[in-house]
Amino acid sequence: MYSEIIKRIKEYDTIVIVRHIGVDPDALCSQLALRDSILLTYPEKKVLAVGTGSVKFINIGRLNKLENVDNALLIVCDTPDKKRIDSAVVENYDYSIKIDHHPFMEKFCDLEFIDDSKTSTCEIIMDMIKSTELKCNNEISELLYLGLVSDSNRFLFNSCTHNTFSLVSYYLENYPFDLATAYNKLYIRPLKEVRLEGYISSNMVVTENKLGYIVIGDDKIQELGVDSASAGNMINDFNYIKEILVWATITEDVKNSQYRISIRSRGPEINKVAEEFNGGGHKYACGIRVKSLETALEIMDKFDKELEKYNRSLSEGK
Repeated sequence: MYSEIIKRIKEYDTIVIVRHIGVDPDALCSQLALRDSILLTYPEKKVLAVGTGSVKFINIGRLNKLENVDNALLIVCDTPDKKRIDSAVVENYDYSIKIDHHPFMEKFCDLEFIDDSKTSTCEIIMDMIKSTELKCNNEISELLYLGLVSDSNRFLFNSCTHNTFSLVSYYLENYPFDLATAYNKLYIRPLKEVRLEGYISSNMVVTENKLGYIVIGDDKIQELGVDSASAGNMINDFNYIKEILVWATITEDVKNSQYRISIRSRGPEINKVAEEFNGGGHKYACGIRVKSLETALEIMDKFDKELEKYNRSLSEGK
């Protein structure tokens, strides 16, 4: 499959690389690293990485401005379903390629490479660069590492295998970078976000079935001086709480007239419920966007009922 992707890359002089809405480090780093690797390998090509940026990740890398392009190749990174593509309409391109590590949801590209056993889309691109003629350098290596580290929650998830660590070792040996500086780009944050985390810890609702969730309204967002994406970005910080198996943040996004829901699990699979409400993601990490708080609370009730069944099955030894 890698050879077919390279073949298509070679065919086009203009390439646009996009990813999902609500950017996270794996989505951003995969598109930036792939852009820079293609340009390093084929400097005569025009390669644009486009999408809505985020102030939080401004130090990771710069996106390009979307231009009108003709006879172009579209590469969609880290996006399982068509409706979540940021800044591109697939039908406007001559040919399209998907590179993703989410469970399959729908086919929307001409060529689709999906490996949901990988920690991240960055891990797939690491393997592709290592296995093909695509070139790498220290800066690209750092981007790929940041995306992998973020989506694996610093190698804590079961998707990390000996192959993951072998790839990381290869890149650190051949394209080294300063680890401390790299981690600063991901984890340095303002005091106001730490205070938001404290607010979540102090006010999270926890049910008997071990569901934890919190609703963060626009008034609290304004009071703390954070943005509507901040709570979702720190969702992994609430792992390993004994009394919680599934946890979620529900954040009001006034600008887009919606509520952002980020959900994680340390037990039951959650992606099927998320898909029922037009969300999605991985078995244990999902996101949903809804128009009303009523719908968001309905989703929490659904998760709570699923947890009740899950806990009963554990107690019955099933």
